[in-house]
Amino acid sequence: MTRSRLAPLLSAAPLALVLALPPSSGAVAQPAPNRVLRVAPHADLKTLDPVFASIVITRMHGLMVYETLFAWDSKLQPHPQMVESFSTAPDNLAWTFRLREGLRFHDGQPVTSKDVIASLKRWMARDTVGGKLAEYTAALEAQDDRTFTLRLKKPTGMVPFALGSAVGQIPAIMRESDATTDPMKPVQNTIGSGPFLFNRAEWRSGARVVYDRNPDYKPRGEPADGLAGGRVVKLDRVEWTIMPDAATAAAALQAGEIDIWEQPSQDLIPVISRGRDIKVERYSSLDNQVMLRPNHLHPPFNDPRARLALAYATDQADFLAAGFGDEQWWKRCASYFVCGSPNGTDAGTEGYAKPNLETARKLLAESGYKGETMVITSSYDIAPIGRMAEVAAEALKKIGMKVDLQFADWGTVTTRQQNRAAPDQGGWNLFVTTASGPTMQSPITNIGTNMSCDRAWAGWPCDAEAEKLRNAVVEAVDDESRRAATEALHRRLAEVQPYRVLGQYTQPYARRANVSGVLNAPVMVFWNIEKK
Repeated sequence: MTRSRLAPLLSAAPLALVLALPPSSGAVAQPAPNRVLRVAPHADLKTLDPVFASIVITRMHGLMVYETLFAWDSKLQPHPQMVESFSTAPDNLAWTFRLREGLRFHDGQPVTSKDVIASLKRWMARDTVGGKLAEYTAALEAQDDRTFTLRLKKPTGMVPFALGSAVGQIPAIMRESDATTDPMKPVQNTIGSGPFLFNRAEWRSGARVVYDRNPDYKPRGEPADGLAGGRVVKLDRVEWTIMPDAATAAAALQAGEIDIWEQPSQDLIPVISRGRDIKVERYSSLDNQVMLRPNHLHPPFNDPRARLALAYATDQADFLAAGFGDEQWWKRCASYFVCGSPNGTDAGTEGYAKPNLETARKLLAESGYKGETMVITSSYDIAPIGRMAEVAAEALKKIGMKVDLQFADWGTVTTRQQNRAAPDQGGWNLFVTTASGPTMQSPITNIGTNMSCDRAWAGWPCDAEAEKLRNAVVEAVDDESRRAATEALHRRLAEVQPYRVLGQYTQPYARRANVSGVLNAPVMVFWNIEKK
């Protein structure tokens, strides 16, 4: 660590310049300090629509404001959330759901079947899980204001799991007027039915995001478990303070100016852990995954040989050490579906278990690469991603590629990821990113292994055989056939390389000792939390 980064930690200087914000024109008396949770999130909030963007910060925001029909517990099992009851037809081709009584949007309107149907259709047009469910869907029909039916073309057991998805673009239930807008454009309204209200008046891009407790929200009666059960809010307000500099966030936590640091930098964990009033813990039981994502639309990575060259050119340890420091926080893993998960397998990856630059150069030449400049887009707002992008640039240079590494703020990077234009016209060739273990552990939810062409996530991989094999996983009727189908899919993925798996890492969070109730969930959520 440099002296300039360490200085704020030693002084624990006040953060007046960071935290001082102009009051909103409609400012009211502030809640008592023990009723306000102050959080340093891992990134700034740029996109408010959790059905449009799959990035984690937008998903965290979405789970504050919106609800889903089902919700995953701490073991990633689905439970009814907005749904009161449901039934299936004897042939499993019709699923009928009834909404809980009293569900209301933040503007006071009741949540109806029409809102649900419009929301699900929009989600199916955007998300990996939603797109897969759409392939099996024959119709969505409203029976009355609180009852609707999902009719299937053929049976699948993924329905509750999909409707409770907490990864990718979540199936957030919006007002019909919002959900019927163009799914290729983000909704600008933030009217959900969830336990928090988005305080737009106090939102300061790049500085602060504020959520107030929804006084009209009625939680379920079950105990909270992951995202499932009763979403009981025990605070009046949650404030996200944007602190892209890790040393600044660490100093704020030590000084008690923030209560939670959502993703502390691993190299600073030994420093903050010395404090008696600070606890460093995990909030997800699965490791996260690192990936190098190529753009499949443009040369050379429209050719699988060039993508395979990335696997032979890269050493996972180089990336993970640069991103996460001490090896206690990371490990090599070639599985697209996360080592240590029920679906973890490295089938088909044996050939590139160790780097081979000669093979990488040969594959790159066979792909037709002619010296074009490769645009890598990245950000230091999330420091490990920025550092790993530098490693990627050096690895590509070693196999003869010309590289242009471009840095911007994270919001700009994620917006650019949606740009399908050629790299020299505002598009891109590669980026490094991370994804949660709960997202990547299943062939159904793994956003990177969706190879359905235009319906795929940024990078737009396209492979009919991989999609056929993924369907076999979805349709498997027992654990043995599901495992066999998953291994067959993984072997195909190892050949066509939708992205280069760069290993996995543990991401803890840090909290003040007077904060309790953080739930084991796919992303950090802020109900159930108390501050004494």
